[in-house]
Amino acid sequence: MKPVNTLLGQTGTTIFTVMSALATRHGAINLGQGFPDTEGPADIVQAAAAALLDQRNQYPPLTGLPELKAAVAAANARFYGLDIDPVSGVCVTSGATEAITACLMALLNPGDEVVLIEPLYDTYLPVVRMLGAVARLVRLEPPGWALPRAALAAAFGPRTKLLLLNTPMNPTGKVFTREELAFIAGLLAAHDAYAVCDEVYEHLVFRSTRHIPLMTLPGMAARCLRIGSAGKTFSLTGWKVGYVSGPPALVELVGRAHQNLTFTTAPNLQRAVALGLAKPDAYFTTLADTLQARRDLLEAGLQRLGFGTLQAAGGYFITADITPLGMAADDAAFARMITEQAGVAAIPVSAFYAANPPSHYLRFAFCKQPAVLEEALQRLGTWLAARPAA
Repeated sequence: MKPVNTLLGQTGTTIFTVMSALATRHGAINLGQGFPDTEGPADIVQAAAAALLDQRNQYPPLTGLPELKAAVAAANARFYGLDIDPVSGVCVTSGATEAITACLMALLNPGDEVVLIEPLYDTYLPVVRMLGAVARLVRLEPPGWALPRAALAAAFGPRTKLLLLNTPMNPTGKVFTREELAFIAGLLAAHDAYAVCDEVYEHLVFRSTRHIPLMTLPGMAARCLRIGSAGKTFSLTGWKVGYVSGPPALVELVGRAHQNLTFTTAPNLQRAVALGLAKPDAYFTTLADTLQARRDLLEAGLQRLGFGTLQAAGGYFITADITPLGMAADDAAFARMITEQAGVAAIPVSAFYAANPPSHYLRFAFCKQPAVLEEALQRLGTWLAARPAA
């Protein structure tokens, strides 16, 4: 038999699938994979259900239903003051992961260089490589995750086509500051490069922090493609509805890539998401406040048990340092151990690096009900108490 695709043949099953399966097998509380354990807003779900019965279930337009595209453009203006063309400046995708792939397909040619910031979402690197592009990795260092400006500048060169920027950032919870974004913008302008901006956690930012899209900085609107996610914004991750906003010339190419990936997205879900994006400000504020309270609950509990914790300014996740516990296991072994023995699943942060990762951090998801987080902490406490002293 002739060999299959080399890259995919060497790519293992995603760590999220592995740890979720292990959690199921051991009856563990799954604080690994980032999905809420409650339904999204009832009015949005009801709108999607009703839309199934309105006899508009055939193929919707390739780049999205007009009402959702208009809602995405309106949300860009409402939250960030961005002027997005609702007809030619938005493309609706089947989830943000597809949006990331479509944006990279739209911009990259084989041999182009892409600047990626570690730790990074595990889809980024395989897609870049499958498109024949070359990754230039720049690493943020814990515990502060500050932007390493000299290293970032050194990663740019004559073949740099784009930077893939994730803010708020998975897994770190970092929200890039205006000063950091201004430095990035300067590099993009100097090297005539684009930015693909993964901003799926844009509305999950906590009170002490503000999310600033790179696209809002001077000169960046023509260089940026901005990705949002209904799954994250409305706690409906299984719906897989994403959207790309940007200059029409670039969004048109994203649409062509989208045409060759999924072609379109379920029309009833699109109509329901359009309703959601028009919700009053109180919805978005309450969403962030609720998650912040759950972050605080989990963070305090982990510290009480002896873990170190790193600041999370947005998103679904908190990073915990296992070093203070005094155990010899690395993060992958520790994650497996607590899943099997304590009944709590987490993700080893080493999974978010291409090579030579730090090996003593775990990512815990706090987008769960408080009672679930309390039970997880109780299980971890019982397990730690039963272990022999180091």
